[in-house]
Amino acid sequence: MMGFSNAWGEISIQNDRQYFGNDGALHIVGEIQNDLNAPVNQVIVYVTLFSNGQILDTKSTSSFVNTIMPGMKGPFDLVILGDQSKSVDEYTLDVNFKVADPKSQVIDITYSEFLRDEFDNLAIMGTVTNRGEITANTVVVVATLYDRDGKVAAVSKAHTEPDYLQSNDESFFLISVPDKIQSQPIVDYSLVAESEEYAAVPEFPLGSMVLLASSVSAYILLTRYSGRLITNVVSAANPK
Repeated sequence: MMGFSNAWGEISIQNDRQYFGNDGALHIVGEIQNDLNAPVNQVIVYVTLFSNGQILDTKSTSSFVNTIMPGMKGPFDLVILGDQSKSVDEYTLDVNFKVADPKSQVIDITYSEFLRDEFDNLAIMGTVTNRGEITANTVVVVATLYDRDGKVAAVSKAHTEPDYLQSNDESFFLISVPDKIQSQPIVDYSLVAESEEYAAVPEFPLGSMVLLASSVSAYILLTRYSGRLITNVVSAANPK
């Protein structure tokens, strides 16, 4: 079953925005919210670009999360290069998806920490556990990072080391945010982990004001005290 939405019925796009990154490219980012009672995959976001009210082009990009479970989100990041990127002043979004077979939600992020050093390098490190009964292959952790207004500021992902997990095993991950411009306003993040066989354990966020307060506190604390601790780790993840 294929789906296509331009009215944001049960599959919606939230917190989208556009920005120019350190790479000089235009990024259009956001989150796909699945409010269906079934998982979806093959999620494609179509972005129509406008300049002075005229259509420039239509481009597409995929969700960073392969299978978006009911009630969960998958971020996207469309990258536009060249002269065309400088002409875009408006865009519209549509989404295409396929209803997928259910997956067991057993890939559990058991620990994560938001780190920023004195050079404004930013990373998220943590651990993932496979609570399923078989080996999880190609385990990936996707990070959606937010600014103080709750908008998507950046999207990044990384595989665990190693990228497979036997039943009840735990593995380490490190996600870097290489764009210095976008790393500055980030105060909060969410994580989703999945494998070829399994989906992420659902997260139950606190109220937004509690999250914001704790995020700002963590931002101040980590900026002040953790710089020396993570400089080598983040620099290794972002070689110059």
